Amino acid sequence: GSLSAAARALGQSQPTLGRHVRAAEAALGATLFVRVPGGLQLTDIGRSLLGPAREMAAASARLEMLAAGRDMAVSGTVRITASVVVSHYLLPPIVAELREAEPGIEVEIVPSDTTENLLFREADIAIRMFRPTQLDIVTRKIGDSPMALYASGGLLARFGQPADLDGLTRLPFVGFDRSDMVLRLVRGWGLDVDKGFFGVRCDDQAVYWQLVCAGCGVGGMQTVIGDAEPEVQRLDVQPELPPLPLWLAAHEAMHKTPRVKRVWEFLADSVSDRLRPEP
Repeated sequence: GSLSAAARALGQSQPTLGRHVRAAEAALGATLFVRVPGGLQLTDIGRSLLGPAREMAAASARLEMLAAGRDMAVSGTVRITASVVVSHYLLPPIVAELREAEPGIEVEIVPSDTTENLLFREADIAIRMFRPTQLDIVTRKIGDSPMALYASGGLLARFGQPADLDGLTRLPFVGFDRSDMVLRLVRGWGLDVDKGFFGVRCDDQAVYWQLVCAGCGVGGMQTVIGDAEPEVQRLDVQPELPPLPLWLAAHEAMHKTPRVKRVWEFLADSVSDRLRPEP
């Protein structure tokens, strides 16, 4: 790939990354990359060093993690990663409450639908929709987030509330684009549909939800988010939608630090309170 793409992925400038490559080649006395039409390609020597280099990076990350885990102050920065939807709609009021309770703790949010690496401190705490199985990771399930189908008030004014599954299929739907997750879910209701069933499609789930709120079609959302949105209503017809499990995860070394442990407990309590059905 290109050096500029690698620099973007690493959060560095292209000249800085180029200097690092040249310094490594000078120290090793070997050429690690050659230029090809698509950018740079590892040489045979470079490929042979890739495994040991990754092991060195992992060892360095562990040393940094262990050193950071000895910080006993209930202050400093805690980096939280969560899905785009959770980061956008669920976390902001929780973070506001946390900052009010713990003004000495600074919070960084990393919205991402990919799996951030806790070992390399891409995040201190992750909120995930699955139980992480990585070694040295502490996990805690904080609840199951129910799902439901929603549509905007304007859409329901035009089409009316569906009375059954057949009526539901007459409403327009918003789906995903490259991901077939929603398509497989709808087919699981016994409906023989294809991608064209979804008149509007987007893989960015925050944009997806805004399309539903704007009246582009029916869409699914966690009830803790959907029920709080005044622009939409739950549909009367609700095919089975599996709930989303929510897990906290942190590297065991970082989990021991007071500031991370405080944020961990605050997140666990705040999210589980919001998932709890009202009496």
